[in-house]
This record gives sequence, C-alpha cells and structure tokens, in this order.
Amino acid sequence: MQASNLPIVLIFGPFDPSGSSSLPADAVTCATLGCHALSTLTAIRVQDTVGIEEIQPVAPELIDDQARCLLEDMAVQAIKIGPLYTPESVSALAQIAADYNQVPLVLHLTAWPDEAALEDIDSEDVLSATLELLLPQTDIVIADHNLMVQWQAEGLLSTIDAASPAQALLQCGAKWVLSTAAPIRPGQSAYLLQGQENETFNWAWQAPAARLHDADGPLACAVACQLAMGLDAPQAVEAAIKQAMPLAANSFQPGMGHPLINRSPS
Repeated sequence: MQASNLPIVLIFGPFDPSGSSSLPADAVTCATLGCHALSTLTAIRVQDTVGIEEIQPVAPELIDDQARCLLEDMAVQAIKIGPLYTPESVSALAQIAADYNQVPLVLHLTAWPDEAALEDIDSEDVLSATLELLLPQTDIVIADHNLMVQWQAEGLLSTIDAASPAQALLQCGAKWVLSTAAPIRPGQSAYLLQGQENETFNWAWQAPAARLHDADGPLACAVACQLAMGLDAPQAVEAAIKQAMPLAANSFQPGMGHPLINRSPS
C-alpha cells in the first residue's frame, strides 16, 4: 500500500445537517478540489434551508481530543476554521494552532445567526477571543467586507489606528486578510487581499445569487486546499478564486428556504 499523495486539510466547523455550509459541505468541496478532508466538529446545529434554530457547542476538551487524534495520525498540510461558539473553543483551537504553527491556517469569519439561535452564546465574547487568540496564529483571514464594516459600526472591531476593518484584522496579527465584496472604486467591488507588509492584490468579484447561503464557503475551502498544495498566499488566493467562482454560481433550491451551492463535481 502506497502512502497517500492527496493533500490533507483539517476542517473545524459545526455540523450543518442541511448540507449548506461547514461540515459535511466543506468536506465535499475539498474532495471536489482534489484534497482529502479531516474534520473536527465545533458544534451541532439544528437547521434547515430556512435558517438555524438551535446551536449546541461541542465541549472544548472533545474538540481538542479529536483534532489531536487526527493530527498525530496524519500529516496535515492546511487547517480551515469556520464558526466557533464559545471562547473556550477559540482558546482550544488557538493552542492547537500554536502547537502546529508550521501548518497554514485559514480562518473564515461569518455572520452570526439570529439571536433566537444564540441562546447562552455570547457572540461578542467569542469574537473578542477570536481576535485576541486566533488572529495571531492565522495565515489568511477571509471575511465579507460589509460584515467587517458592520462589526466596526457596532464597536466590535476597533479601527482607531487602522485605515479600514481589514487593516484592523492585520493589526490583530493575521498575516493576510482577504476581503470579499470590497469596494475599490465607485460601483466596483473586488476580492481584496492585503498583507502585513502593505502588499495589496485584487481580483474581479461577482455578486452571488440572491439569498445564496454560505457564498464564500467554497472560496475558504479552496484557499485552504491551495495552501495545502504548497502555494504561497497570493498564488493560493488567485487559484482559489478561479475554482470557487464557478461553484458559487451553481446553485439549486432543494427546500423552502435559501438556495444552496451545488458542490457536486459534475
């Protein structure tokens, strides 16, 4: 039996039973893009295509045990982190990232669900812990520009000494920030990649289909896959955009709620 030559990506994220985002959807995307996905659940969600009804976070000790079990068994080439729901989970992942700091880490920041689904979850504390503990460990942060502007307006993202919300994330310690739907001139938005050394790259952005769920999910997976294949950050993002845009443009309507991305390889 030969050793696997498939790049391996470890995905941290909640279980989404509708298949619209996170796990197992991210694992399907990774397989489509030529990587093998390992997974560690951060929460179990009760949801359908309409929305999230309940979130049950996984104990941080279990997150740590499962991730380290995989990391000690297989050589992981990249890590992708999705939604987290407790500061303790953030702390556990930050320690794992510190122990495996040679592995590129992609952090996908997403909007919070409705308050009704966040019972006993303090979203501000989780975001604060993420900015303080995970950002310094992160190679590429991916976030929607409008989401970052919203956090700034709500006082959740300090931009006192930063020219933009993306610059604030860089000041928190991230090596690179990839903003989606970032305005670069009147009437034109782009994928905007910014680095610690004032490096800036941009690529054309197209608005996803109306109400499409997890529109940037395939992009975050694709970036992780390209890093796992050995590309540096700008090259990985450029290749990932080319892979993800056709996926995000291919949606279907299986239920009564949001359209979903068709992640099948056909």
